Amino acid sequence: MKCVSKTSLVLQYSNNNLAMQIRNKFGHQVEAFFVILTAIQFHFLFYCTRPLPNILALGLVNLAYGYWFEGRVYAALNSLIFATTVFRCDMLLLLCSIGMQLLLTKKISVWGALKHCTGMGLFCIGLTILVDSVMWKRLLWPEFEVFWFNSVLNKSSEWGTNAFHWYFTSALPRSLLAAYPLSLFGLFLDRRVRSFTFPVLAFILLYSKLPHKELRFIISSVPIFNVSASIASNRIYNNRKKMIWNLLFLTLLALLLVSLAGTITSFMASYWNYPSGHALKELHGIGFHHDTNEQWVHIDTFSAMNGISRFCESDLPWRYSKEEQISLEEFQPRNFTFLINEHPVINGFKCLFTEDGFSRVRLKSGFPPISLVKEPKVYVHGSLGNQNIVSQNFSGCS
Repeated sequence: MKCVSKTSLVLQYSNNNLAMQIRNKFGHQVEAFFVILTAIQFHFLFYCTRPLPNILALGLVNLAYGYWFEGRVYAALNSLIFATTVFRCDMLLLLCSIGMQLLLTKKISVWGALKHCTGMGLFCIGLTILVDSVMWKRLLWPEFEVFWFNSVLNKSSEWGTNAFHWYFTSALPRSLLAAYPLSLFGLFLDRRVRSFTFPVLAFILLYSKLPHKELRFIISSVPIFNVSASIASNRIYNNRKKMIWNLLFLTLLALLLVSLAGTITSFMASYWNYPSGHALKELHGIGFHHDTNEQWVHIDTFSAMNGISRFCESDLPWRYSKEEQISLEEFQPRNFTFLINEHPVINGFKCLFTEDGFSRVRLKSGFPPISLVKEPKVYVHGSLGNQNIVSQNFSGCS
C-alpha cells in the first residue's frame, strides 16, 4: 500500500502543477472545469492508484505538459525523455509527435534539441541500466527489451488484438466521458489548444498501428483532451445567456451529470470486481493464524488477476503459492491447506465459502434506476486432510 500511496502523491503533485499552468495560460475558469472533468472520470482516477509503468510515466508526462504550456519546451522534452527511457518506451511516440510539432513551429531547432537533450538521454539510459542490472543481476535496459518485443518483433499481439479504431471508438469515450465530445468542440473554438491537441492525436494514431491495445497505453493523452474540453466548457458557460449557447449549456450540464452517474456506477462495480482479495481477507480472519503449522494457500491465475497481490499477504503461518498449470486432479496429493480459485468442486477439498463479484448492470424501476448484479466468482476450499478444517462449520458453496 505504501507503493500505491507514493504513486498517488507523485501524480497528485504533477496534476496540481499542470492545473496551475492551465490557470496561468487559459484562466481560472478553465482550470476549474479541468478539475471538475478530471474528478468525474473513473478510469483516469482508477489508474492513478495503480503503480504501473504507464502511470509512473504519466506523472512525468504531466510535468512535460506543464512545461509545454509554460513555454519551457526543452524541459518538457527532457521530462518525456526520462519517462520514455526509464518507465515506458512507448512514450517515444508522444516525444516524437511533440518534438516534430515544436520543430515545425520553429520553437526548437535540431541543434538546440541535441544540445539540451542528449545529456539527459544518456543520463537516463545509464541510470536505468545501472539500477535494473543490479536488481535483475544481469546487464539490462528494461524498456529497450519491451520496445524490442513489442515493436521490432511485433509480438504484443500475443496478448490480444483490437481494431485500428479501438482507441477512438472505445478507450477514449470510456475514459473521457463528457470530455470526449467537449474536447472535439474545443478544437473548433480555440486555436491555441489545437497546437497542444494535434500532437497527442498523432501519438494515438501512431499507437493504433500496434495490434495489442489497452486503455492504460494512452492514458497520458487524457489531460490534454481535458484541457480542450475545459476550454469548450468555459466558452459555453460564459455565453450561457445567449439563445443558442443556452441550449449548449443545458447539454453541458446533462453531459456532466451523465458522466458523474457513470463514474459512480463504475466505482461501485470496481469495488465488487476484486472478489479474490475479499476472499483472502476473509480466509485470514477465520482463526488459523494461531496454528503453529504452516498454512499453504494456493492462488490460481483467475484469483491472482482479480484482487490478490503481495500487499494482501500475511505473515506466518501463512504461505502462498501461485504455481500455474496445476490440473484439478493434482491438488489432492499436494500439501496445500487452502485453495482460492474459480472452481466450485475439487476432489480432496471442502468448499468453505464463496465470494461474489460484479457480473453486470441491471436496469430497474425507481431510484436509482440501475443495480449491480453480483454472482459467485471465487471459491475458497480447505483440505479434507486437515482436522481443524473438517471440524469447523463454514457457510459452504451453494
